Amino acid sequence: MDRNDGSYEMNGRDKNMNVLVEEKDAGKPAVSVPATVESQTRVRRLFSTAQIFMFSLTYMALWEGMCTNMYFALYEGGPYCFAWSIIIVFCGAISQAASIGEMASIQPIAGAQYHWTWHLAPPRIRRVATWFQGWMTWFGYISLLAAIANVTVILLESLVALNNPSYVAQGWHTSLLVIAICSLQGAMNMYAFKLIPWVEMVAGILHICLFVVFVVVLAVMGTRHSASFVFTQRNTSSGWKDQFIAFHLGMLTCVWSFTGFDSAIHMSEEVRKAKSAVPRAMFWSIFMNGVLGFVMVMVILVAMGSVEDALNSSSPIVAILQNATGSTAATTAMVTGLFIISFSVNLANIASVSRLTWACARDGYLPKQFAYVDPKHRVPIRSVWVVVLLVCILCLLNIGSTSYVAFGAITSLSSLALYITYAIAIGCMLYSRYSSKVGLQLGEWNLGKWGPYVNVFAMVYTLWMIVFLPFPSALPVTGTNMNYAGPVLVFVLTVATALWFLRARRHWQGPNITIIDFVLAHS
Repeated sequence: MDRNDGSYEMNGRDKNMNVLVEEKDAGKPAVSVPATVESQTRVRRLFSTAQIFMFSLTYMALWEGMCTNMYFALYEGGPYCFAWSIIIVFCGAISQAASIGEMASIQPIAGAQYHWTWHLAPPRIRRVATWFQGWMTWFGYISLLAAIANVTVILLESLVALNNPSYVAQGWHTSLLVIAICSLQGAMNMYAFKLIPWVEMVAGILHICLFVVFVVVLAVMGTRHSASFVFTQRNTSSGWKDQFIAFHLGMLTCVWSFTGFDSAIHMSEEVRKAKSAVPRAMFWSIFMNGVLGFVMVMVILVAMGSVEDALNSSSPIVAILQNATGSTAATTAMVTGLFIISFSVNLANIASVSRLTWACARDGYLPKQFAYVDPKHRVPIRSVWVVVLLVCILCLLNIGSTSYVAFGAITSLSSLALYITYAIAIGCMLYSRYSSKVGLQLGEWNLGKWGPYVNVFAMVYTLWMIVFLPFPSALPVTGTNMNYAGPVLVFVLTVATALWFLRARRHWQGPNITIIDFVLAHS
């Protein structure tokens, strides 16, 4: 192993095309692995503990998410919904992150949820549960990437509209910009991946500095609302008269922003000391982001001005900043900061989702060609480009007057699908704690005696949110405000079921154990 980048040195081949791998710096003996395993695992462990923490911190970009995605919280429930939901969702998400962190410490591997399901699920359902878990995770992350790419471009379009009031964004504008940005970031992931840990490090620093700027500007220059406005003011614009349902639908703004915190785990095979570094990075980045997100929500609600003005604008955060600063230039500078962070999030997301795609190909979900790691760049470049291609194809749904409905149908899957994968994984963790059939040996990072209680709370919260994720956002339900998460989920399950009965039930034996053993031996 190279002392600097953590890559594996290939010292020779035997007659059976096996590769001799020597881990020099650890003093471990050389081990022989099949050439196919070598070609699918020859990535470099580039990320240090600090870099993977910044990767995870920037990826979540939670306070920025509160700024850019506040519309539905205000629309469904009003200020009080936004204020209370950030607290509730933060408590739920930190318990999810802690529970998943325990599993990440046991098996820090790119496939994450489906690998843990294979390791921890009841033996009689292990194979089928792992099959569906893998497909759900992959579809969920592809839709999340498409949604983040779209949000990034919408921020860019809002900047153009802010400085050129005559500009009207068209669906084809959005599609072309998504294609351009994702193609650039795909090239960066292929040709300059060594730089990405440092790019995310810089973005993490900007994430914190920009937070201070926003808080100071809004606190000093914004209007002043009372605590009563923040914690009790309601809104019924959505048509839901039942305040209980409206509140939970408004919570989904925060739920979506907290979704995907496990992205760092998909990078585990490129992280040094992954068994401790990855769960710590994920947990503490969620904690820090949650604190920053709560402060930002409070500041926005106190300084936002009229709720109606924010809802009636094309971008609520642009309207709030312009109202506070009274300056187009200052607003442009601050929104540009949000765009840079969102650009970094999308860059990190392509890296993370491509590693998940790579793992799925190694384990038989996707064509094995996507499992190939380029020997020069030491990156799974085919997986990088198939991810970019899929997002570019999906973004074409933006074209046309009503086609955003189709695009929204795809991206609405992300929270629902990923919450289901969390529920399956946490359920398997709870089963393994109390089952003699699955011996649970916790990793370096664990919750100790509090583990079962945190796991139960995380499970209850996750299942509770799953109930509301498919609800329509407004009444009466129409083709444009319909929540398509449920129907798209049914489609995904139908595809996975068809593949199971047509091929996997007879031929798929589960994840590649040789690769799992090899990766964990070098974690």
